[in-house]
Amino acid sequence: MICGRRARSGTEQPRPPPDGAGGPRRAGRAFRKMGLTEDEDIQLMLRGSLLRKVKSRRAKERLYRLQEDGMTVWFERRFRRTPSKQIFSVMHIEGVRQGHQSEGLRKYGGSFPERHCFTIVFKGKRKNLDLAARGEEDAQHWVQGLTKLMARLQAMNQREKLDHWIHGILQRADKNKDNKMCFQEVKSMLRMINIDMNDIYAYKLFKECDHSGDERLEGRELEEFCRRLLRRPELEELFGHYSGEDCVLSAEELREFLRDQGEEATLRQACAIIHAHELNEKARQQDLMMLDGFMMYLLSAAGDILNQEHTKVHQDMSQPLCHYFISSSHNTYLTHNQIGGTSSTEAYVRALMTGCRCVELDCWEGADGEPVIYHGHTLTSKILFRDVIESIRDYAFKRSPYPVILSLENHCGLEQQATMARHMKAILGDMLLTQPLDGQDPDNLPSPELKGKVLVKGKKLPEPWGEPRGVTAAPDPEEEEKEEEKKEEEEEEEVEEEEEEEERLQERSSQRSLQEIQPLQAKDASQVAPELSAVVVYCQAVPFPGLAQALQHPRPCEMSSFSERKARRLIKEAGPAFVRYNARQLSRVYPLGLKMNSSNYNPQEMWNAGCQLVALNFQTPGYEMDLNAGRFLGNGCCGYVLKPPFLRSPHVEGPRCLVLHIRVITAQQLPKLNQEKRSSIVDPFVRVEIHGVPADCSKQQTGYRTNNGFNPRWEETLTFQLQAPELALVRFVVEDHDSTSCNDFVGQFTLPLASMREGYRHIHLLSKDGASLSPATLFVHVKCKRL
Repeated sequence: MICGRRARSGTEQPRPPPDGAGGPRRAGRAFRKMGLTEDEDIQLMLRGSLLRKVKSRRAKERLYRLQEDGMTVWFERRFRRTPSKQIFSVMHIEGVRQGHQSEGLRKYGGSFPERHCFTIVFKGKRKNLDLAARGEEDAQHWVQGLTKLMARLQAMNQREKLDHWIHGILQRADKNKDNKMCFQEVKSMLRMINIDMNDIYAYKLFKECDHSGDERLEGRELEEFCRRLLRRPELEELFGHYSGEDCVLSAEELREFLRDQGEEATLRQACAIIHAHELNEKARQQDLMMLDGFMMYLLSAAGDILNQEHTKVHQDMSQPLCHYFISSSHNTYLTHNQIGGTSSTEAYVRALMTGCRCVELDCWEGADGEPVIYHGHTLTSKILFRDVIESIRDYAFKRSPYPVILSLENHCGLEQQATMARHMKAILGDMLLTQPLDGQDPDNLPSPELKGKVLVKGKKLPEPWGEPRGVTAAPDPEEEEKEEEKKEEEEEEEVEEEEEEEERLQERSSQRSLQEIQPLQAKDASQVAPELSAVVVYCQAVPFPGLAQALQHPRPCEMSSFSERKARRLIKEAGPAFVRYNARQLSRVYPLGLKMNSSNYNPQEMWNAGCQLVALNFQTPGYEMDLNAGRFLGNGCCGYVLKPPFLRSPHVEGPRCLVLHIRVITAQQLPKLNQEKRSSIVDPFVRVEIHGVPADCSKQQTGYRTNNGFNPRWEETLTFQLQAPELALVRFVVEDHDSTSCNDFVGQFTLPLASMREGYRHIHLLSKDGASLSPATLFVHVKCKRL
């Protein structure tokens, strides 16, 4: 008996899903458009398969079935009395791994043949879905089918995504599944797509499309209704401005539009754009562009606000590491907060797959001579150091070829330190850099061109080793820094009273709740094993000697770590000197240790001072991680971004001022926030934020538009003046206005100002955790003027 119910036998088939939840239907219009109508893998997925969800020793078998829209997978709930609402979108899948290629399956999947198992990895914070099929063939069909669907969806242009999205909405709104829609079903559909249309206007539009006069829309009538809904009046006006009365854009007129966009365009380039995007074959043959082709062009990557040249590595990568901002993670092993959260190798995989190039490993004494990684003095779970190194080996260079830095926080004794070194050498092999580069000054930092290499940041013994095994090294710089922070918290009176009191309360609370937890820290953890010292080459961790000494006697291969508070103090008290220090040496900044919920700090103020390794809690979404994603969006998302010249050399002339005009025109298909409340429609507004040097930090917003998340229009211009545009990030945020409580977040997109294109541009919005909200977009006009 399970929870008072009789357990289902292994051979008993589950009940078929309710109507509309994915019954066995043949591949329809969605699959014809994707060219997958007769695909064997898709056919099996449409019929459905019994798959076991592996998340503990007892795996639960459920029916999984691809829905007819080709974008959604439905699966039954475990308890039949509860209505089934369990679905996930193929668009939210990051990848599919076959076999025991996840932490969950390696831990719990041993009773299932490896060829029967696969893992669905989701974008954002959603956990992996580990599944085991009844047979190898079923598993193969799902892996291949999902991979095909992901590839097709990735290849779709924005207009096709819109069409696909509307098709899915129509299916959900067609309650009786007769492929016809009465007016009430149409009204229901309008609410689903986030638009509150006046009943009189909605019925007028309905009747204009109901050519049969039977109060039902079907086939071409439905297509016409949707086409009218998807009209873009602002694009029609723009098209008309350049095409004139004949409503056809010639190659010459398109070239004029492109030049007004700030692009250098020839007649040949204009013709190439027409041939790439025009849908009408006759117009294409005559080098003419119709409205639909113009819309296709503006919705393509060519009309994106992000400079497409910056989606590839385009910066000089031959300069020393200290001349780059480097994407860095703090407490990389955590999936949640740092007090009782779960440690996981998957957290390293996710960080590396976003382009992170510096990950943290908190190493402690483990049982059976095996070092473990977890957040010491807390209730966080433990993972083996060896398993983490294996995950780093497998994923370090899938997203970016540029070097990865392992930031070791070492609490192990000499024996397990030696074990750590052995594991790194055995598992990483030639990936691990253990010697200075040939032909290069060993006292100077290498460039990121050190592709495919792993660098270790840790304590280094003085050479030659004059003492036997067990040499005492300087205390761990980061641990020393944390101890210093604790003392300063008690003594410091300059900190704002509220913040200081809150931190004291948090510290006392954490000490009371965790006083019985004693991690296995060896007595000789203050010493460093020669084996571990030997793998530290260019990133030698040392206590900060002070700016005066560091500037007078620079040592590029030595690096120090700073808490966010100490970094702020250095910036406040000696900002220019700290910038000069960061032009020669690497520095790492990390969040205060008393943040129980693993919250982040604003990384921009650290980047302003030239700090390279600005470490954030990647597991905690928020504007700080939006800024981090935006900072490393350019240069091919490779995890390395060249600092502006004035942060690399004190002799370079400072930046030129710039005025930025952003006209917020419209939004399209904003997500519905409250899916449970059918009448809930967003009242959206747009806020544009500038994050840069203090003088540039600013935010402005439009008014809100009532009850329209489908196609709201603002036509409002926001103006910003910037002193250091090379450092600025621009964040576009859409929120749902609420007069009685806090506004709700709808979506955002952040990018460097240097990667932003002028002219009429679309912005593809992202969710809180960075996943795509396709087809949701903003449409804006951008203009920059140097002063």
